[in-house]
Amino acid sequence: KKKKKKKKEEEEEEEEEEEEEEEEEEEEEEEEEEEEGEEEEEEEEEEEEEEEEEEEEEEEEEEEEEEEEEGEEEEGEEEEEEEEEEEEEEEEEEEEEEEEEEEEEEEEEEEEEEEEEEEEEEEE
Repeated sequence: KKKKKKKKEEEEEEEEEEEEEEEEEEEEEEEEEEEEGEEEEEEEEEEEEEEEEEEEEEEEEEEEEEEEEEGEEEEGEEEEEEEEEEEEEEEEEEEEEEEEEEEEEEEEEEEEEEEEEEEEEEEE
């Protein structure tokens, strides 16, 4: 009888040990799964950060392009203004020349009139 009892106790102890081992293994598996989950989360976060950085870079590039375009537009406007100023100056010069010509013509006419008057006086 004693032997049987002892055997039974030993068997129970073995079962308990096995159960404990199984529990430990399960715990280890859970920990591993948790770690894997955490790693996945970290990877996802890293990917998100990379995507954000790429977006920011794209935005910066777009802004730079816009600024360049604006700069080019301003340059174009300045050139147009300069051309307009040059045209105005040319027009003014032409007007001055025309005025001078008119004055010369008037002077010539006056001289001719004076000459005619002198001739008339001589005839008298």
